[in-house]
Amino acid sequence: MKLKALLAGTTLALGGSMAMAEELVIWHDLGDNGINWFAEAGEAFKKMHPDVTVKSVSFPTDQWYGKSIAALNTNTAPDLLYNNYERVIRVVDQTGKVMDLSDVFAGMADTGFLSEADLNVARYDGNMIILPVQRVQMGFGARKSWLEAVGEDFPETWEDVQRVSAKFIAEDPDGNGKDDTYGLALEAANPRDLIHMLDLYTFGAGLRHTLIDGAGEIVIDEPKHKQVLVEFLKTFTDYGYVSPDTVTHSFPEMYQVIEGGRAGMFRVGDWNVKKWDGADVLNGDFLVGEWPQHFDDVDNAVVIGGMRGVAVPDNAPNKDMAIEFAKFLLSVEAQQASLNNVGAAVRGDFALDGLSERRLVFAQPAHNLNAYDFPESVHAFYPELEADFHRELLEVLVDPQDDWGAYVDALAERMRAKRDSLK
Repeated sequence: MKLKALLAGTTLALGGSMAMAEELVIWHDLGDNGINWFAEAGEAFKKMHPDVTVKSVSFPTDQWYGKSIAALNTNTAPDLLYNNYERVIRVVDQTGKVMDLSDVFAGMADTGFLSEADLNVARYDGNMIILPVQRVQMGFGARKSWLEAVGEDFPETWEDVQRVSAKFIAEDPDGNGKDDTYGLALEAANPRDLIHMLDLYTFGAGLRHTLIDGAGEIVIDEPKHKQVLVEFLKTFTDYGYVSPDTVTHSFPEMYQVIEGGRAGMFRVGDWNVKKWDGADVLNGDFLVGEWPQHFDDVDNAVVIGGMRGVAVPDNAPNKDMAIEFAKFLLSVEAQQASLNNVGAAVRGDFALDGLSERRLVFAQPAHNLNAYDFPESVHAFYPELEADFHRELLEVLVDPQDDWGAYVDALAERMRAKRDSLK
C-alpha cells in the first residue's frame, strides 16, 4: 500500500505526465524520407502536446497492406495509417474499420488550399477516408544536356517527343561514343507498370479516363483515346523509342535506365527530384514540365497521379490524439517538413528558399493539373479488368499489328465483354 501511495504521489508531483504520456504509432511505406518527415512533424507536434511521442514505422508496400488489414481486423491497429488513397481503399474494403473523417474535416478552419479535386480523391463510398496531405504529382522530364547536344528545346508536343527521341537514339547525346541511348524510359511488366504509364500519357494529354469511365463505358476506341493508345503502343514497337527489354521492366528497372543515363525522357515524380538533383545521380541535369500535348484543342498537363493521406482506424488505441496529429499534418509546419523530406505537399504558403527549379515545378505549380480518376473506387471489378487489359497489351507488344486502329476497335469490344462478365 505504501508503494502504491508513493507512486500515486509521484505521478501527481509530475503534473500527471506519467498518466498522460502517449505514443502515437503511424504505419507508412515512405522509407527513410517518411521516417525523417514524421520525426520532424512529431517534434513540432510536441510543442503543443509535450507528453505525446510520434513513432513511424515504414514497411514495403505489400507488407503495409497485409499488416494494416490484419491489424485492423484483429483489433491490434496502429494509431494512424499513411499511404496513397487507392491503397487505403483496399484496407477499407477488407476491413470496414477506417474512420469517416468528414466531421473532423468540416471542423477544421484552415483548409482553403485544398481543391475540390483533392477532396474528391479523399472520399470513398460516401466517407472521407483520409485527410489529403501530399499530392502525388508526376511530370514529364528530359535530360537538359542531351537536349543541348542535339539542338532541341524541352519537348512540348508529341511530335516534339518523336523528333527528339530519334535524335537521342542516333546522335550520341551523352557523348560517350557508344550506341547505348534511348528516347524514352517506360515500364510494362505488371498492370500498374504498363497501364500506369498509359495513364500518364492519357491524362497528361488532357483526357479523362484510360480504359473505363465512371458510367462503366469503355473509352479506348473513342477517337482521342484511341490516338493516344496507338501512339503509346507504337513507342514500344514501330518507333522503337525504348529499350527492347522494357516489356520486362517494373519500377526498379525503369529507374535503373533513367539513373544510369540510358534514356533522355522519362516520368518525374515529385518524390524523385531531391534524389535526382544529387551529384551521384543526375546532378540536376534534367528539366520537368507537362506531358506532351497530343491535340490542339485539349490542354496538356502534369498529372496528379494520386493523393497520399492519413487515415485513422476505428480501433486506434489513442484515437482522439491520433485525430489531432492527423489534423496537424495539414499545418504549415508539418507541410514544410513534408516538402523538405518527401518532396510533396498540398499547401505552398511557406518558405521555399533553396529549392531547385525542378522542385519548384511541383511546389509552386504554374502548369495545368489533371487528376487521375481511380476507377477502382467506382468499379469493384476494375482491378480484374485492368489485369486482362494488361495481358492483351503485352501480347500485342511482342506481336505488333499492321492495322493498329482495327486492333484497338477489336480490343475495345473484348474489354466490353470482359466488363459485362465481371459485373
